[in-house]
Amino acid sequence: MIQKPNLLLDVDEVICFEGFLDAVNDFLGTTYQIDDFTDYFIDEVTIPKEQFQEFQEFIRKRNLYETAKLLPGAQETIAALREKYEIFFLSSCVNPFDLEGSGKLFQDKYNYLRSTLPDIHPGNYIFTSAKHLIHANVQIDDLLKNLNDNNTVQILFPSYHNRDVTEEELAKRNVIRAGTDWRHGWEEVGKILLDEKSPVYTLKRGRRET
Repeated sequence: MIQKPNLLLDVDEVICFEGFLDAVNDFLGTTYQIDDFTDYFIDEVTIPKEQFQEFQEFIRKRNLYETAKLLPGAQETIAALREKYEIFFLSSCVNPFDLEGSGKLFQDKYNYLRSTLPDIHPGNYIFTSAKHLIHANVQIDDLLKNLNDNNTVQILFPSYHNRDVTEEELAKRNVIRAGTDWRHGWEEVGKILLDEKSPVYTLKRGRRET
């Protein structure tokens, strides 16, 4: 039996937008949309400093995945990728402002993945912030800093906060960009990893061939 290449797949802002922005809007009484932002840490540009601790208590009680929004094409493309790749979810479950409450975040994210993508076994869940320690054939993440240069193929998934990443930065890191619009990110991932006519590469014995 031929072993499939390993694919590390981020969760937040790649598979789904967790309900963090919903929590911000509920707390502030606002109607922000995800494309209103260019900063990754939405709370830092929306929550007044004097209310920051109150907001942390507010979100501690919430299940941020109860209102999570699955990104277009995620389920269908992941199902197709399973035919060619061994998929591992690689995601952080730590809130640095609430370490004690991070256990709930872990449980809520776990339950969301089990219900939304049940074909991926929990044994393939890797919950860690130390993504640089994990090596694979392919890695997909929305943060450039999380992509590991030791992985054969690195794909930057488009998101509201990485639109300003330059082609020069990507070329320097040998990173492939899956488009620039999160609405079409999974469509682009499919073109890169599933299209036999893709000019980018094919995976063979764990290395990229052009």
